Amino acid sequence: MEQHLLSSIRILIADDFKDWRRQVLLLFQARPEWQVIAEADDGPEAIQRAEELKPDLILLDIGLPKQNGIEAARRIRRLSPSSKIVFLSQNNALDIVRAALSTGAQGYVCKTDAGSELVPAVDAVLRGKQFVSSSLKGYEFTDTAREKAPHRHEVQFYSDDAVFLDTIARFIAVALKAGGAAIVVATESHREALALRLKTQGLVVDAATQQGTYIQLDVAKALSTFMVNDMPDSARFFEVVGGLFETAAKAAKREHPRVVACGECSPLLWAEGKPDAAIRLEQLWDQVARIYGVDTLCGYALSTFHAEKDEHVFQSICAEHSAVYSE
Repeated sequence: MEQHLLSSIRILIADDFKDWRRQVLLLFQARPEWQVIAEADDGPEAIQRAEELKPDLILLDIGLPKQNGIEAARRIRRLSPSSKIVFLSQNNALDIVRAALSTGAQGYVCKTDAGSELVPAVDAVLRGKQFVSSSLKGYEFTDTAREKAPHRHEVQFYSDDAVFLDTIARFIAVALKAGGAAIVVATESHREALALRLKTQGLVVDAATQQGTYIQLDVAKALSTFMVNDMPDSARFFEVVGGLFETAAKAAKREHPRVVACGECSPLLWAEGKPDAAIRLEQLWDQVARIYGVDTLCGYALSTFHAEKDEHVFQSICAEHSAVYSE
């Protein structure tokens, strides 16, 4: 967050009324570090600008022509996941506000409150806080979904393959038995050993594979779809992995299915001597998993780390996860 406080903030304004865009520019004059780099007057243009420019912050009206702001926000969250979104709308219907915030937006400002609240709202959101107009206070709009069901991006450092395989088998079995879906990106030997463990837990792996609720991918082939010059390409990554998550969720054929993923992409990059790529991939994975609500378990062999020499990388990998286990 500190980088936002010290450097200029690049902002996109999406509103079909030019007068409102001008009003926002006037309000922002007091904050010269906030730079409006582009404007859009309909949904598709807002999406295009967000994808091209990757702004730090997007002010988004709901009643946009061609594609409304809520639909645009969902698309933007995939194409520019690091962009923070604040809705600026004249609509104060509670179901609309909830739907807007459910996209992952961090703020909602009613236009009637914009004069006094827009600047504080942007300040709060840039600091990682949620902001909802005071005229809507008293209603529950905070991100309780995440509090009730925390986003899980966990890592296990293992000394024995069997321990890791037993852990991910349990992780996957819970999701599949509940009618969800699971994705495994691993080496061939791990995929085969995992399938045997799942069968012993009463799961019909072949049927789940045919249905599309159990997706198995080779880790090296998966990496080849989004790696460019030994680093993960964010656009390719979000297209490939986002599409994978969507496919798994649809295959489950139930409302809000639990989708889990177990992967060895970053561990393979680390084992190949590419720590920067491994850490960057963990960051990208976390972003897209949050958007789609996918729980993830990663596995690193302890034998790939060497005491003090790799301590910094080890700590960096741990920092990208919501829970760390070692066996």
